[in-house]
Amino acid sequence: MIQAVGVIELKSIAKGIEAADAALKSAGVTLISAHPACPGKFEIVLTGAIADVTAAADHVKERFGTTIVDLSVMGRIDERVISALFGTQSGKKEGSLGIVETFSAASAIKAADLAVKTAKVEIYDLRVSRGMGGKGIVIVTGDVGDVTAAVEAGARYAEEHGLFANKSLIPAPHAELWEQL
Repeated sequence: MIQAVGVIELKSIAKGIEAADAALKSAGVTLISAHPACPGKFEIVLTGAIADVTAAADHVKERFGTTIVDLSVMGRIDERVISALFGTQSGKKEGSLGIVETFSAASAIKAADLAVKTAKVEIYDLRVSRGMGGKGIVIVTGDVGDVTAAVEAGARYAEEHGLFANKSLIPAPHAELWEQL
């Protein structure tokens, strides 16, 4: 059971590797992933008890603050977000389609968590950084009203943190579009 997730993005690959090591040595956290991301960033995803994830994130922020692009600690993250991160969700090709695009992986993950907690939607896809210039994107499906509320919640978070890129709502996607997503 994942209790909390911490996502840290740094603008240096070298410092990112060093920060991952520092995070692991500073608190009882487990490393989910640590890898370079586009464009020349480094992403760290940690899990563990909220206090441990917070302590590790604070330690990294203190030591590597000038190289941090984004940092987010999320307690009680929705299981659907975890499934989407690992690519194990089964997105339904039906209903309305909502998209939130952010400038960081951490903000996309947080936007996804807020979206599913705000309205009755499912995560169709959650992509972070790789092959997208360091951006993140969350795609949700459901009834048009729920999708609208979910997209607004996720977009608002990204806007408040200066990491909003764009958003879209498609009330009735064409069948061929579903096949390409």
